[in-house]
Amino acid sequence: MNIDDELFIPEGVDPNKLALILSEVGWTLVGGRDGSYGRFSPPNEGANLLVPLDEQAPEFSFLMEAALRQLSEDRDLWTRTLSPRLIVDIADEFKFRRESSAPSGMISWRAGEQLISSARRTLLAGAKSYMAPIRHFSNKFGQFANRYLDSVLMGQTAPGSYIVTAYAQADSVVPIHGGSRALPDLVGANVAQSRQVSLAVIRAVEATVEAVEHFRHHHSLSGFEEGVNSGVSYEMATALLAMTSNSDGADISVDLNSALPVPGKSGSVRFDLRGSDAPILERAANVLVEQGPSERAVISGRVHLLAKKVAGSPGVFGVESLTGEQPKKVRVRLAEEEDYHEAVRAHEEDLAIRVSGNLEREGTLNWLYNATVVETLGPIESLMQRRGRPVRPSAVEGQIDLFGDEPRGE
Repeated sequence: MNIDDELFIPEGVDPNKLALILSEVGWTLVGGRDGSYGRFSPPNEGANLLVPLDEQAPEFSFLMEAALRQLSEDRDLWTRTLSPRLIVDIADEFKFRRESSAPSGMISWRAGEQLISSARRTLLAGAKSYMAPIRHFSNKFGQFANRYLDSVLMGQTAPGSYIVTAYAQADSVVPIHGGSRALPDLVGANVAQSRQVSLAVIRAVEATVEAVEHFRHHHSLSGFEEGVNSGVSYEMATALLAMTSNSDGADISVDLNSALPVPGKSGSVRFDLRGSDAPILERAANVLVEQGPSERAVISGRVHLLAKKVAGSPGVFGVESLTGEQPKKVRVRLAEEEDYHEAVRAHEEDLAIRVSGNLEREGTLNWLYNATVVETLGPIESLMQRRGRPVRPSAVEGQIDLFGDEPRGE
């Protein structure tokens, strides 16, 4: 099979859209005839391209297919840039990039999964901020954010450092309430204009990155507090934390489709993050979640999971209840670093402990935020024998990464 035959050549391409995309990726209009055709020169050495403009001309389809096949000869440019933008209607392009030491266009499997998850969570957190500025959304506005995400397409990854591309529709609407069938002219009442939701994502990322920059210079988390009204949230902080954690750097770039310009706003923007920003985002997440909707809870049980310690973070571990309290298992995010050492000792010596904190539900996980170790209750075996219950072996040996996949059985 000829390699050209493997490539998808779309039909019904709008010549004006093709001309616009070519100009945006560096091609230059060097001649032509008004209303008939345009001649474009590539940014590097290569043959000029003739783009037919008169869709009523009998040879239009033939000439357009010839132009597209000529463009597809640059396979990388075609599959990663031109073809997706021709197929998708008016869409804004988000690129989530993470530095990778793997060969060009590759990344370790788990780091790749983490990047995709971080991109998804970034879009969801930003979409929630469109509805209202809140420090910690938990499940609030989740259905609206998911409806926005349902309209987003994922493109192919780019070579070099690993990149995940998302195409967000710019000229469609997102129902604010499930099942809404409102017309576009009722935007603001029953539906949101998808471009405006994407702009909310950009504002939220921008405000969070600015808060990180403020901390670098002033060692203060006040930028995160003050940025809540611009979209900073616990969800956005943890999404960017996952993107930067154990990385050599990352960035998010956005290209707004020029067919639907935003008055007074640049069509392209980029936000840079460092691997060293992870502890900052971790601390900010702790602060942002403190005043979220929660109830104080006390859990007594076995330390069955230990997170890898992050510099500047008090620590995270998992507790399995041994006394019948609900929930059965919780992740504990401590307020004080000293308590983490006590949790490590309890894990190593198989001691039961009692912890107290603000109970929150995050997806399938239960968390105790701003938590403290109230007391160490003693050996688990003795505790269970006094209660007349059999002793269960520890669920997991060693340490895990709590921001990775959920262990089997959790």
